[in-house]
Amino acid sequence: MFPALLPSAPQARVRVATVPHRDVYVDAVLPETAVPVGPDHDPSPWLDPAYLTAWADRVDVVHVHAGYGHLPEDEVVSWTEALRRTGVPLVVTVHQLRDPAQPTRHRHDAHLAALLATAEVVFTLTPGAADEIADRFGRTAIVVAHPSVAAADPDTGAERGLVGLALGTPGTAVPDPAALVRAALSGAVSGGGRLRVFLEPGQELPGGRELAGAEGLEVVTRDRARWAQQLQELHAAVLPERCGTHSRDLEVCRDVGTRVVAPSCGWFADQWSDVVVYGNDEERGFDPVSLNAAVGAALTRPMPRPADRAWRAEQRAAVRAVHVQVYEQVLADRTVGV
Repeated sequence: MFPALLPSAPQARVRVATVPHRDVYVDAVLPETAVPVGPDHDPSPWLDPAYLTAWADRVDVVHVHAGYGHLPEDEVVSWTEALRRTGVPLVVTVHQLRDPAQPTRHRHDAHLAALLATAEVVFTLTPGAADEIADRFGRTAIVVAHPSVAAADPDTGAERGLVGLALGTPGTAVPDPAALVRAALSGAVSGGGRLRVFLEPGQELPGGRELAGAEGLEVVTRDRARWAQQLQELHAAVLPERCGTHSRDLEVCRDVGTRVVAPSCGWFADQWSDVVVYGNDEERGFDPVSLNAAVGAALTRPMPRPADRAWRAEQRAAVRAVHVQVYEQVLADRTVGV
């Protein structure tokens, strides 16, 4: 039996099924004039062709952001075929052109090819990503800014010289995470600071006892409920990604006033120009010397001020306005085609 639909604002005009249903970014960009149509399940039932077909008359637009990486390639193709049969317009926001959770890019490329061939409108977050989408998939993407997803805590202070590194799930950063920690630590200490490594609950520091006892290194548990405050306590945060396109943590750092040391892969420098870049990508591998230098350079620069809240509010309003226009246009096109 299919789960019940859960519209939260029946007075609004455009009924939007987002995948995923709830997410910090999705909530930030969804216009107030849209009715978010549930249910709030993970994975989203809207990715099931049978569910989509059964409930197609209850939704005006399907907007896919993420949440489809677990599906085999042929299932995404079957889903897009079902979507075309229902006539429900598809909007896609490309957050990642390379899925860091996948060992190779093959599956994600196949997913994007099917989705972008079906989408009425494509969004992405940087000009560089839009150029890559045009080159690889032949689609023109509307570039929208990544809106604010956090706010600085007035009661949380930052420590000058403190560098943070969140390793996340083992294997998603570099083949040798201990080398990443050593290079970041060396840069922090040579710059007169120290390194704080954030580990997930139950995760162990790579490098064993030798690294754990290194001078200038401390290990703390990442607290997802306080992650913005933990980032705000830093002078600089190192993003460990070796692949990917955009980073939510980068936006949190911009919101709370923490400098970012970003990898050379993806379009992180496009996302926020005020970052220090080091070498880390799948083609050339991790360059520990460049990370050492990048961390040292970041510590010579003053800590940025938290993002202006009025400017961030205007930015979010502008992004939502673009979404309103797109939803209304695809709905109008669907009505004409009926």
